[in-house]
Amino acid sequence: MIKREITIVNKLGLHARAAAKLAATAGRFASSIRVGRDGRLVDAKSVMSLMLLAAAQGTTLEFSFDGSDETDAHESVAALIAARFNEDS
Repeated sequence: MIKREITIVNKLGLHARAAAKLAATAGRFASSIRVGRDGRLVDAKSVMSLMLLAAAQGTTLEFSFDGSDETDAHESVAALIAARFNEDS
């Protein structure tokens, strides 16, 4: 299992389009990917669950990756967030 805190850096935070991109990325992997804040954990493969986290720019989220492809999943999710969901500079 890999656990890591990742800060949302894009201007609009984890809004619908960004949540959809994150869920699509997470969905490519067999591993369980959970994300949370303030004690609430959700499935990173669910757009609606991700949006309920209400993660604005600057919010630090706690991710856990568990499964056969957890390293690849971790790297892909971290890269997507670092790239600001490919939305802004």
